Amino acid sequence: MTESQHKSEVLVVGAGIAGLMAALKLAPMRVAVLCKTSLGQGAATDWAQGGIAAAIGKDDSPRLHAIDTQVAGAGINDRQIVEILTRDAPARIEELLELGAAFDRDDAGELALGREAAHQRRRIVKAGGDATGHEILKTLIEAVRSHPSIEVVENVTALDAIVDGDRAYGVYARDNASGDLIAFRSDAVVLATGGIGRLYRYTTNPVQATGDGIAIAARAGALLADMEFVQFHPTALAIGRDPMPLVTEAVRGEGAVLVNDLGERFMLGVHPDAELAPRDVVARAIFEQLGAGRTVGLDARAAVGARFPEMFPTVFGFCIAAGIDPRVQNVPVAPAAHYHMGGIAVDEWGRASLGRLWACGETSATGVHGANRLASNSLLEALVYGSRVAADIAGSVTPHGREPRLSVEGFATESVRSVDRAQALSDLRNVMYANVGLIRTERGLREALLRIGELDAGDAAAANELRNLLVVGRLIAEAALARPESRGSHYRSDYPRTEEAFAKRSFTRLRTPA
Repeated sequence: MTESQHKSEVLVVGAGIAGLMAALKLAPMRVAVLCKTSLGQGAATDWAQGGIAAAIGKDDSPRLHAIDTQVAGAGINDRQIVEILTRDAPARIEELLELGAAFDRDDAGELALGREAAHQRRRIVKAGGDATGHEILKTLIEAVRSHPSIEVVENVTALDAIVDGDRAYGVYARDNASGDLIAFRSDAVVLATGGIGRLYRYTTNPVQATGDGIAIAARAGALLADMEFVQFHPTALAIGRDPMPLVTEAVRGEGAVLVNDLGERFMLGVHPDAELAPRDVVARAIFEQLGAGRTVGLDARAAVGARFPEMFPTVFGFCIAAGIDPRVQNVPVAPAAHYHMGGIAVDEWGRASLGRLWACGETSATGVHGANRLASNSLLEALVYGSRVAADIAGSVTPHGREPRLSVEGFATESVRSVDRAQALSDLRNVMYANVGLIRTERGLREALLRIGELDAGDAAAANELRNLLVVGRLIAEAALARPESRGSHYRSDYPRTEEAFAKRSFTRLRTPA
Protein backbone atom coordinates (compact mmCIF):
# COMPACT_ATOMS: atom_id res chain seq x y z
CA MET A 1 0.00 0.00 0.00
CA THR A 2 1.37 3.40 -0.99
CA GLU A 3 1.79 5.84 1.89
CA SER A 4 2.43 9.58 1.98
CA GLN A 5 2.53 12.24 4.68
CA HIS A 6 1.04 15.70 5.11
CA LYS A 7 1.81 18.23 7.88
CA SER A 8 -0.21 21.18 9.15
CA GLU A 9 -0.54 23.15 12.37
CA VAL A 10 -4.21 22.19 12.73
CA LEU A 11 -6.13 19.38 11.07
CA VAL A 12 -9.91 19.72 10.73
CA VAL A 13 -11.68 16.52 9.73
CA GLY A 14 -15.03 17.45 8.20
CA ALA A 15 -16.21 20.30 6.01
CA GLY A 16 -19.68 21.12 7.24
CA ILE A 17 -20.65 24.23 9.16
CA ALA A 18 -18.70 23.29 12.31
CA GLY A 19 -15.47 22.35 10.54
CA LEU A 20 -15.49 25.31 8.19
CA MET A 21 -16.25 27.78 10.98
CA ALA A 22 -13.38 26.36 13.02
CA ALA A 23 -11.00 26.58 10.06
CA LEU A 24 -12.06 30.13 9.29
CA LYS A 25 -11.52 31.26 12.87
CA LEU A 26 -8.14 29.48 13.04
CA ALA A 27 -6.66 31.41 10.12
CA PRO A 28 -3.89 32.57 9.70
CA MET A 29 -2.66 29.33 11.29
CA ARG A 30 -1.85 26.66 8.70
CA VAL A 31 -5.03 24.57 8.61
CA ALA A 32 -5.84 21.49 6.57
CA VAL A 33 -9.52 20.62 6.14
CA LEU A 34 -10.30 17.04 5.12
CA CYS A 35 -13.46 16.60 3.05
CA LYS A 36 -14.91 13.15 2.41
CA THR A 37 -16.35 14.30 -0.92
CA SER A 38 -15.99 17.42 -3.01
CA LEU A 39 -16.28 20.55 -0.89
CA GLY A 40 -19.94 21.46 -0.46
CA GLN A 41 -21.20 17.94 -1.10
CA GLY A 42 -22.32 15.39 1.48
CA ALA A 43 -22.58 17.77 4.45
CA ALA A 44 -25.77 17.69 6.50
CA THR A 45 -25.45 21.48 6.75
CA ASP A 46 -26.41 21.77 3.10
CA TRP A 47 -29.69 19.94 3.78
CA ALA A 48 -30.72 21.91 6.88
CA GLN A 49 -34.00 23.66 6.16
CA GLY A 50 -35.35 25.07 9.40
CA GLY A 51 -32.80 27.71 10.35
CA ILE A 52 -30.74 28.95 13.28
CA ALA A 53 -32.26 29.74 16.66
CA ALA A 54 -31.12 33.03 18.17
CA ALA A 55 -32.77 35.39 20.63
CA ILE A 56 -32.67 38.57 18.58
CA GLY A 57 -36.37 39.52 18.63
CA LYS A 58 -37.52 42.45 20.78
CA ASP A 59 -39.70 40.13 22.88
CA ASP A 60 -36.97 37.52 23.29
CA SER A 61 -33.84 36.96 25.38
CA PRO A 62 -31.05 34.40 25.78
CA ARG A 63 -32.68 33.46 29.09
CA LEU A 64 -35.93 32.46 27.37
CA HIS A 65 -33.99 30.60 24.69
CA ALA A 66 -32.12 28.75 27.46
CA ILE A 67 -35.36 27.80 29.18
CA ASP A 68 -36.76 26.32 25.98
CA THR A 69 -33.52 24.43 25.33
CA GLN A 70 -33.58 22.91 28.81
CA VAL A 71 -37.24 21.95 28.67
CA ALA A 72 -36.69 20.13 25.38
CA GLY A 73 -33.61 18.41 26.86
CA ALA A 74 -35.73 16.68 29.54
CA GLY A 75 -33.69 17.77 32.52
CA ILE A 76 -30.17 16.62 31.70
CA ASN A 77 -28.74 19.53 29.73
CA ASP A 78 -25.46 20.99 30.93
CA ARG A 79 -26.72 24.39 32.08
CA GLN A 80 -23.37 26.11 31.68
CA ILE A 81 -23.19 25.02 28.05
CA VAL A 82 -26.81 26.07 27.45
CA GLU A 83 -25.97 29.54 28.74
CA ILE A 84 -22.92 29.75 26.48
CA LEU A 85 -24.94 28.65 23.45
CA THR A 86 -27.85 31.03 23.92
CA ARG A 87 -25.63 33.95 24.95
CA ASP A 88 -23.34 33.61 21.92
CA ALA A 89 -26.13 33.06 19.37
CA PRO A 90 -26.76 36.70 18.33
CA ALA A 91 -23.05 37.32 17.76
CA ARG A 92 -22.74 34.26 15.52
CA ILE A 93 -25.68 35.47 13.40
CA GLU A 94 -24.00 38.87 13.10
CA GLU A 95 -20.77 37.22 11.93
CA LEU A 96 -22.60 35.34 9.18
CA LEU A 97 -24.24 38.57 8.07
CA GLU A 98 -20.81 40.21 7.90
CA LEU A 99 -19.58 37.32 5.75
CA GLY A 100 -22.46 38.00 3.36
CA ALA A 101 -25.10 35.43 4.32
CA ALA A 102 -28.43 36.43 2.74
CA PHE A 103 -30.98 35.73 5.46
CA ASP A 104 -34.68 36.36 4.90
CA ARG A 105 -36.01 39.78 5.89
CA ASP A 106 -39.45 41.23 6.52
CA ASP A 107 -41.04 44.22 4.80
CA ALA A 108 -39.27 46.58 7.20
CA GLY A 109 -35.88 45.14 6.33
CA GLU A 110 -35.43 43.35 9.65
CA LEU A 111 -34.48 39.67 9.89
CA ALA A 112 -37.63 37.59 9.44
CA LEU A 113 -38.01 35.32 12.46
CA GLY A 114 -39.92 32.04 12.26
CA ARG A 115 -41.23 29.82 15.03
CA GLU A 116 -40.72 26.10 15.50
CA ALA A 117 -41.86 23.47 17.97
CA ALA A 118 -41.12 24.00 21.68
CA HIS A 119 -39.95 27.61 21.15
CA GLN A 120 -41.99 30.18 23.08
CA ARG A 121 -40.87 32.98 20.77
CA ARG A 122 -40.28 33.51 17.05
CA ARG A 123 -36.48 33.23 16.92
CA ILE A 124 -35.63 31.14 13.85
CA VAL A 125 -33.38 32.94 11.36
CA LYS A 126 -33.89 31.51 7.87
CA ALA A 127 -32.62 31.87 4.32
CA GLY A 128 -34.56 31.18 1.14
CA GLY A 129 -37.55 30.08 3.20
CA ASP A 130 -36.21 26.57 3.78
CA ALA A 131 -32.65 26.67 2.38
CA THR A 132 -30.82 28.03 5.42
CA GLY A 133 -28.13 25.36 5.55
CA HIS A 134 -27.32 25.77 1.88
CA GLU A 135 -26.89 29.53 2.25
CA ILE A 136 -24.64 29.19 5.31
CA LEU A 137 -22.50 26.50 3.71
CA LYS A 138 -22.09 28.57 0.55
CA THR A 139 -21.10 31.61 2.61
CA LEU A 140 -18.51 29.70 4.67
CA ILE A 141 -17.04 27.94 1.63
CA GLU A 142 -16.47 31.29 -0.09
CA ALA A 143 -14.78 32.66 3.04
CA VAL A 144 -12.58 29.59 3.52
CA ARG A 145 -11.55 29.55 -0.14
CA SER A 146 -10.30 33.13 0.22
CA HIS A 147 -7.80 32.29 2.99
CA PRO A 148 -4.40 31.16 1.68
CA SER A 149 -3.58 29.57 5.04
CA ILE A 150 -6.47 27.08 4.74
CA GLU A 151 -5.93 24.04 2.53
CA VAL A 152 -8.99 21.95 1.67
CA VAL A 153 -8.12 18.34 0.85
CA GLU A 154 -11.07 16.81 -0.98
CA ASN A 155 -12.17 13.20 -1.53
CA VAL A 156 -10.29 11.61 1.35
CA THR A 157 -11.80 9.40 4.05
CA ALA A 158 -10.41 9.55 7.59
CA LEU A 159 -9.70 6.08 8.97
CA ASP A 160 -8.18 6.31 12.44
CA ALA A 161 -6.41 8.73 14.74
CA ILE A 162 -2.64 8.78 14.97
CA VAL A 163 -2.19 8.38 18.71
CA ASP A 164 0.88 8.03 20.89
CA GLY A 165 0.21 7.66 24.59
CA ASP A 166 -2.66 9.94 25.53
CA ARG A 167 -2.30 12.44 22.69
CA ALA A 168 -3.51 12.73 19.11
CA TYR A 169 -0.97 13.53 16.42
CA GLY A 170 -3.23 13.50 13.37
CA VAL A 171 -5.24 10.95 11.41
CA TYR A 172 -4.68 8.29 8.81
CA ALA A 173 -6.87 8.80 5.74
CA ARG A 174 -7.39 7.08 2.42
CA ASP A 175 -7.49 8.80 -0.95
CA ASN A 176 -10.89 7.82 -2.34
CA ALA A 177 -9.63 7.64 -5.93
CA SER A 178 -6.26 5.92 -5.61
CA GLY A 179 -6.75 4.03 -2.37
CA ASP A 180 -3.41 5.36 -1.12
CA LEU A 181 -2.94 5.90 2.61
CA ILE A 182 -2.03 9.40 3.79
CA ALA A 183 -0.81 10.25 7.28
CA PHE A 184 -2.12 13.74 8.09
CA ARG A 185 0.06 14.94 10.98
CA SER A 186 -0.75 18.05 12.98
CA ASP A 187 -0.31 19.80 16.30
CA ALA A 188 -4.07 19.79 16.92
CA VAL A 189 -6.88 17.62 15.57
CA VAL A 190 -10.50 18.77 15.26
CA LEU A 191 -13.14 16.15 14.49
CA ALA A 192 -16.21 17.68 12.85
CA THR A 193 -17.50 14.77 10.78
CA GLY A 194 -21.23 15.13 11.43
CA GLY A 195 -23.80 12.58 12.46
CA ILE A 196 -24.81 8.93 12.35
CA GLY A 197 -28.04 8.96 10.31
CA ARG A 198 -26.90 6.30 7.83
CA LEU A 199 -27.10 3.85 10.72
CA TYR A 200 -30.91 3.80 10.37
CA ARG A 201 -33.15 2.46 7.61
CA TYR A 202 -35.05 5.76 7.47
CA THR A 203 -33.03 8.95 7.77
CA THR A 204 -32.95 12.54 6.56
CA ASN A 205 -29.12 12.58 6.65
CA PRO A 206 -26.76 12.33 3.66
CA VAL A 207 -25.23 8.92 2.92
CA GLN A 208 -21.91 10.27 4.22
CA ALA A 209 -23.31 10.53 7.80
CA THR A 210 -21.63 7.33 8.99
CA GLY A 211 -20.40 8.29 12.45
CA ASP A 212 -16.77 8.46 11.36
CA GLY A 213 -15.55 10.94 13.97
CA ILE A 214 -17.23 9.16 16.87
CA ALA A 215 -15.83 5.78 15.80
CA ILE A 216 -12.34 7.20 15.26
CA ALA A 217 -12.35 8.83 18.70
CA ALA A 218 -13.81 5.71 20.33
CA ARG A 219 -11.10 3.46 18.91
CA ALA A 220 -8.49 5.95 20.14
CA GLY A 221 -9.85 5.62 23.68
CA ALA A 222 -11.69 8.95 23.98
CA LEU A 223 -14.62 9.37 26.33
CA LEU A 224 -18.09 9.41 24.75
CA ALA A 225 -21.35 10.81 26.10
CA ASP A 226 -25.12 10.53 25.69
CA MET A 227 -24.91 7.90 22.98
CA GLU A 228 -28.45 6.60 23.55
CA PHE A 229 -30.13 9.85 22.50
CA VAL A 230 -31.03 9.81 18.80
CA GLN A 231 -33.58 12.30 17.54
CA PHE A 232 -36.08 11.26 14.90
CA HIS A 233 -37.59 14.06 12.88
CA PRO A 234 -41.36 13.60 12.85
CA THR A 235 -41.96 14.73 9.29
CA ALA A 236 -39.72 13.22 6.67
CA LEU A 237 -41.31 13.04 3.24
CA ALA A 238 -42.54 9.45 2.80
CA ILE A 239 -42.13 8.95 -0.94
CA GLY A 240 -39.74 5.99 -0.98
CA ARG A 241 -36.50 7.95 -1.27
CA ASP A 242 -33.33 7.12 0.69
CA PRO A 243 -32.33 9.41 2.30
CA MET A 244 -35.79 10.84 2.94
CA PRO A 245 -36.32 14.53 2.11
CA LEU A 246 -37.08 16.63 5.15
CA VAL A 247 -40.32 18.55 5.62
CA THR A 248 -39.09 21.37 7.82
CA GLU A 249 -40.67 21.92 11.21
CA ALA A 250 -41.34 25.48 10.16
CA VAL A 251 -44.32 24.22 8.12
CA ARG A 252 -45.98 23.15 11.37
CA GLY A 253 -44.77 26.41 12.90
CA GLU A 254 -46.94 28.21 10.35
CA GLY A 255 -49.98 26.19 11.41
CA ALA A 256 -49.96 22.98 9.34
CA VAL A 257 -51.58 20.03 11.15
CA LEU A 258 -51.09 16.25 11.19
CA VAL A 259 -53.97 14.00 10.21
CA ASN A 260 -54.27 10.27 9.61
CA ASP A 261 -56.07 8.67 6.67
CA LEU A 262 -59.32 8.75 8.67
CA GLY A 263 -59.08 12.53 8.83
CA GLU A 264 -58.30 12.52 12.55
CA ARG A 265 -56.04 15.25 13.95
CA PHE A 266 -54.50 12.82 16.43
CA MET A 267 -51.94 15.15 18.07
CA LEU A 268 -54.74 17.00 19.88
CA GLY A 269 -55.14 14.01 22.19
CA VAL A 270 -51.41 13.46 22.67
CA HIS A 271 -49.97 16.79 23.89
CA PRO A 272 -51.30 20.26 24.81
CA ASP A 273 -49.09 21.81 22.12
CA ALA A 274 -50.40 19.36 19.51
CA GLU A 275 -48.22 19.60 16.36
CA LEU A 276 -45.78 21.93 18.14
CA ALA A 277 -44.99 19.45 20.90
CA PRO A 278 -41.32 18.39 21.31
CA ARG A 279 -40.01 16.37 18.40
CA ASP A 280 -39.81 13.06 20.26
CA VAL A 281 -43.47 13.29 21.24
CA VAL A 282 -44.65 14.06 17.72
CA ALA A 283 -42.37 11.43 16.15
CA ARG A 284 -43.59 8.65 18.43
CA ALA A 285 -47.22 9.61 17.88
CA ILE A 286 -46.77 9.34 14.11
CA PHE A 287 -44.81 6.08 14.52
CA GLU A 288 -47.67 4.61 16.56
CA GLN A 289 -50.20 5.67 13.92
CA LEU A 290 -48.14 3.94 11.24
CA GLY A 291 -47.77 0.86 13.44
CA ALA A 292 -51.56 0.68 13.75
CA GLY A 293 -51.88 0.55 9.96
CA ARG A 294 -52.75 4.20 9.42
CA THR A 295 -51.01 6.62 7.08
CA VAL A 296 -50.15 10.16 8.16
CA GLY A 297 -50.26 13.40 6.22
CA LEU A 298 -49.25 16.97 6.95
CA ASP A 299 -52.13 19.24 6.00
CA ALA A 300 -50.87 22.71 5.13
CA ARG A 301 -53.73 23.66 2.85
CA ALA A 302 -55.40 26.15 5.19
CA ALA A 303 -52.29 27.41 7.00
CA VAL A 304 -50.01 27.88 3.99
CA GLY A 305 -51.92 26.99 0.84
CA ALA A 306 -50.98 29.02 -2.23
CA ARG A 307 -48.00 30.56 -0.42
CA PHE A 308 -46.23 27.18 -0.20
CA PRO A 309 -43.88 27.63 -3.21
CA GLU A 310 -42.70 30.98 -1.89
CA MET A 311 -42.43 30.06 1.79
CA PHE A 312 -40.97 26.55 1.45
CA PRO A 313 -39.51 26.20 -2.05
CA THR A 314 -37.25 23.22 -1.21
CA VAL A 315 -40.07 21.15 0.27
CA PHE A 316 -42.38 22.25 -2.52
CA GLY A 317 -39.89 21.04 -5.13
CA PHE A 318 -39.57 17.63 -3.47
CA CYS A 319 -43.35 17.29 -3.30
CA ILE A 320 -44.00 18.31 -6.90
CA ALA A 321 -41.29 15.91 -8.11
CA ALA A 322 -43.17 13.13 -6.31
CA GLY A 323 -46.52 14.12 -7.83
CA ILE A 324 -47.84 15.83 -4.67
CA ASP A 325 -49.12 19.41 -4.63
CA PRO A 326 -49.00 20.57 -0.97
CA ARG A 327 -51.17 23.57 -1.81
CA VAL A 328 -54.15 21.27 -2.29
CA GLN A 329 -53.02 17.86 -0.95
CA ASN A 330 -51.77 16.41 2.32
CA VAL A 331 -48.06 15.65 2.38
CA PRO A 332 -47.26 12.02 3.38
CA VAL A 333 -44.80 11.93 6.29
CA ALA A 334 -43.02 9.44 8.56
CA PRO A 335 -40.36 9.72 11.29
CA ALA A 336 -36.71 9.37 10.27
CA ALA A 337 -33.37 9.49 12.10
CA HIS A 338 -32.32 13.11 12.00
CA TYR A 339 -29.83 14.10 14.70
CA HIS A 340 -27.63 12.47 17.33
CA MET A 341 -27.36 14.24 20.67
CA GLY A 342 -24.52 11.91 21.69
CA GLY A 343 -20.94 11.74 20.51
CA ILE A 344 -17.43 12.61 21.64
CA ALA A 345 -17.56 14.02 25.16
CA VAL A 346 -16.12 17.54 25.19
CA ASP A 347 -15.82 20.38 27.68
CA GLU A 348 -16.91 24.00 27.32
CA TRP A 349 -14.11 24.62 24.80
CA GLY A 350 -14.69 21.50 22.74
CA ARG A 351 -11.74 19.60 24.22
CA ALA A 352 -12.02 15.81 24.15
CA SER A 353 -10.53 13.55 26.85
CA LEU A 354 -7.61 12.69 24.56
CA GLY A 355 -4.85 15.30 24.47
CA ARG A 356 -4.75 17.68 21.46
CA LEU A 357 -8.11 16.39 20.23
CA TRP A 358 -11.15 18.64 19.86
CA ALA A 359 -14.61 18.00 18.45
CA CYS A 360 -17.45 20.25 17.38
CA GLY A 361 -20.81 20.00 15.65
CA GLU A 362 -22.94 16.87 15.66
CA THR A 363 -20.01 14.51 16.19
CA SER A 364 -19.46 16.04 19.63
CA ALA A 365 -21.52 15.81 22.82
CA THR A 366 -21.33 19.14 24.65
CA GLY A 367 -24.36 18.39 26.82
CA VAL A 368 -26.25 21.37 25.47
CA HIS A 369 -29.08 19.32 23.97
CA GLY A 370 -29.72 16.98 26.88
CA ALA A 371 -32.01 14.11 25.93
CA ASN A 372 -33.61 15.90 22.98
CA ARG A 373 -32.38 18.78 20.82
CA LEU A 374 -34.52 21.88 20.52
CA ALA A 375 -35.33 22.64 16.89
CA SER A 376 -32.77 24.83 15.07
CA ASN A 377 -30.17 24.59 17.83
CA SER A 378 -27.96 22.29 15.72
CA LEU A 379 -26.60 24.83 13.23
CA LEU A 380 -26.23 27.21 16.15
CA GLU A 381 -24.18 24.76 18.20
CA ALA A 382 -21.92 24.11 15.20
CA LEU A 383 -21.28 27.83 14.81
CA VAL A 384 -20.72 28.48 18.51
CA TYR A 385 -18.45 25.50 19.07
CA GLY A 386 -16.58 25.82 15.81
CA SER A 387 -15.68 29.29 17.06
CA ARG A 388 -14.84 28.19 20.61
CA VAL A 389 -12.66 25.30 19.46
CA ALA A 390 -10.70 27.67 17.23
CA ALA A 391 -10.24 30.17 20.05
CA ASP A 392 -8.99 27.46 22.39
CA ILE A 393 -6.54 26.01 19.87
CA ALA A 394 -5.20 29.41 18.83
CA GLY A 395 -4.54 30.31 22.44
CA SER A 396 -3.03 27.07 23.69
CA VAL A 397 -1.50 24.80 21.05
CA THR A 398 2.24 24.54 20.64
CA PRO A 399 4.16 22.23 18.28
CA HIS A 400 4.53 18.59 19.31
CA GLY A 401 7.85 17.87 20.97
CA ARG A 402 8.22 14.57 19.14
CA GLU A 403 6.69 12.66 16.28
CA PRO A 404 5.09 9.23 16.63
CA ARG A 405 6.17 6.27 14.55
CA LEU A 406 3.74 5.86 11.67
CA SER A 407 2.68 2.52 10.26
CA VAL A 408 0.12 1.35 7.71
CA GLU A 409 -0.21 -2.03 9.39
CA GLY A 410 -3.73 -3.02 10.37
CA PHE A 411 -5.56 -1.05 7.70
CA ALA A 412 -7.88 -3.16 5.57
CA THR A 413 -8.06 -2.73 1.84
CA GLU A 414 -11.39 -2.12 0.17
CA SER A 415 -11.41 -5.59 -1.36
CA VAL A 416 -14.73 -6.68 0.17
CA ARG A 417 -17.34 -7.39 -2.49
CA SER A 418 -19.80 -4.51 -2.74
CA VAL A 419 -22.76 -6.92 -2.66
CA ASP A 420 -21.63 -8.31 0.70
CA ARG A 421 -21.04 -4.85 2.09
CA ALA A 422 -24.43 -3.61 0.86
CA GLN A 423 -26.25 -6.56 2.43
CA ALA A 424 -24.47 -6.14 5.75
CA LEU A 425 -25.25 -2.42 5.78
CA SER A 426 -28.91 -3.10 4.95
CA ASP A 427 -29.16 -5.65 7.77
CA LEU A 428 -27.60 -3.19 10.23
CA ARG A 429 -29.88 -0.32 9.23
CA ASN A 430 -32.97 -2.52 9.50
CA VAL A 431 -32.17 -3.83 12.97
CA MET A 432 -31.26 -0.35 14.25
CA TYR A 433 -34.53 1.20 13.08
CA ALA A 434 -36.63 -1.69 14.36
CA ASN A 435 -34.91 -2.28 17.71
CA VAL A 436 -32.84 0.82 18.57
CA GLY A 437 -35.12 3.46 17.09
CA LEU A 438 -38.14 5.36 18.35
CA ILE A 439 -39.41 2.64 20.73
CA ARG A 440 -36.97 0.34 22.52
CA THR A 441 -37.15 -2.71 24.81
CA GLU A 442 -34.54 -4.80 26.58
CA ARG A 443 -35.32 -7.76 24.37
CA GLY A 444 -35.07 -5.73 21.17
CA LEU A 445 -31.82 -4.06 22.26
CA ARG A 446 -30.20 -7.39 23.11
CA GLU A 447 -31.29 -8.81 19.75
CA ALA A 448 -29.76 -5.79 18.03
CA LEU A 449 -26.48 -6.22 19.90
CA LEU A 450 -26.37 -9.89 18.93
CA ARG A 451 -26.90 -9.05 15.26
CA ILE A 452 -24.32 -6.26 15.37
CA GLY A 453 -21.82 -8.73 16.82
CA GLU A 454 -22.52 -11.18 14.00
CA LEU A 455 -22.06 -8.51 11.36
CA ASP A 456 -18.91 -7.24 13.03
CA ALA A 457 -17.41 -10.72 12.80
CA GLY A 458 -18.07 -10.96 9.06
CA ASP A 459 -15.71 -10.08 6.25
CA ALA A 460 -17.90 -7.20 5.09
CA ALA A 461 -17.06 -5.29 8.29
CA ALA A 462 -13.61 -4.61 6.83
CA ALA A 463 -15.16 -1.81 4.77
CA ASN A 464 -14.40 1.44 6.59
CA GLU A 465 -17.82 3.11 6.76
CA LEU A 466 -19.54 -0.13 7.76
CA ARG A 467 -16.83 -0.66 10.37
CA ASN A 468 -17.59 2.76 11.83
CA LEU A 469 -21.35 2.25 11.78
CA LEU A 470 -21.01 -1.07 13.61
CA VAL A 471 -18.98 0.63 16.34
CA VAL A 472 -21.47 3.46 16.73
CA GLY A 473 -24.50 1.17 16.52
CA ARG A 474 -23.14 -1.02 19.30
CA LEU A 475 -22.38 2.01 21.49
CA ILE A 476 -25.89 3.41 21.01
CA ALA A 477 -27.57 0.07 21.76
CA GLU A 478 -25.41 -0.51 24.85
CA ALA A 479 -26.17 2.97 26.19
CA ALA A 480 -29.90 2.49 25.54
CA LEU A 481 -29.81 -0.82 27.40
CA ALA A 482 -28.05 0.84 30.35
CA ARG A 483 -30.80 3.49 30.72
CA PRO A 484 -33.91 1.68 32.06
CA GLU A 485 -36.22 4.68 31.80
CA SER A 486 -37.76 6.92 29.15
CA ARG A 487 -36.39 10.43 28.70
CA GLY A 488 -36.53 12.76 25.71
CA SER A 489 -35.68 10.94 22.51
CA HIS A 490 -34.89 7.70 24.40
CA TYR A 491 -38.14 5.77 24.90
CA ARG A 492 -38.25 2.35 26.53
CA SER A 493 -41.74 0.82 26.35
CA ASP A 494 -40.68 -1.61 29.10
CA TYR A 495 -39.65 1.37 31.26
CA PRO A 496 -42.05 4.12 30.11
CA ARG A 497 -41.55 6.44 33.08
CA THR A 498 -38.88 9.08 33.60
CA GLU A 499 -36.90 8.23 36.73
CA GLU A 500 -35.15 10.77 38.95
CA ALA A 501 -32.27 8.34 39.50
CA PHE A 502 -31.37 8.69 35.81
CA ALA A 503 -31.62 12.48 35.61
CA LYS A 504 -28.01 12.67 34.49
CA ARG A 505 -25.88 12.37 31.39
CA SER A 506 -24.27 9.06 30.45
CA PHE A 507 -20.58 8.53 29.69
CA THR A 508 -18.83 5.53 28.20
CA ARG A 509 -15.78 4.27 26.33
CA LEU A 510 -15.45 1.60 23.70
CA ARG A 511 -14.95 -1.52 25.80
CA THR A 512 -13.17 -3.73 23.31
CA PRO A 513 -11.03 -3.00 20.25
CA ALA A 514 -13.03 -2.67 17.03
